[in-house]
Amino acid sequence: MQTSTRDRIVVTASRLLQRQGYVGTGIKQIAQEAQATLGSIYHFFPGGKEAVAVSAIKYSTEEFATLLRKALDSDDDPAEAVMACARQLADELSESGWIDGCPVTAAALETLGTDSEIQQACADALRSWEQLVCDKLLRCGLPSQSARELSITIISALEGAEVAAQVNRSKEPLQVAGRQLARLVRSHEVQSPPASGTR
Repeated sequence: MQTSTRDRIVVTASRLLQRQGYVGTGIKQIAQEAQATLGSIYHFFPGGKEAVAVSAIKYSTEEFATLLRKALDSDDDPAEAVMACARQLADELSESGWIDGCPVTAAALETLGTDSEIQQACADALRSWEQLVCDKLLRCGLPSQSARELSITIISALEGAEVAAQVNRSKEPLQVAGRQLARLVRSHEVQSPPASGTR
């Protein structure tokens, strides 16, 4: 089936981009590992390697979002839910032999300063994950400004901790980040809004 061939190409490309980055991944390698011909890749993706990469990043974005949603929904307490996210990332990273980190980091760093579709897809990915966290915090009663800023902080910290975990081949950076982010979330939960006219 044509659909399965296209799906194989996208899934294969997403794994290769995650592990090797955009520059390190060739169109021939994608074809070989997806058991597809170069002709079929260009049939589905006339834009070539960049078009494949954009579809692969979008696929990875949703895959990561599924993991994030599951972890966030695992506990009603937002602080515990954030720790669950960190634990889940640490477990999956460890199980992959420290090679399957954030699905967009490598491609994002390689395309910094460009106005490419890849850079846009990476930016969209981060925003979508931040929104998932923000929605959880809003459901738990946090004010919108706090929820928005915390969601950016949480995703940024988890992204950085994931890279540190890969470099150190250790769960500790993610575990520590999870605990500290949970403390941060709790500090916002107990804060009462300032009285009118005060700063």
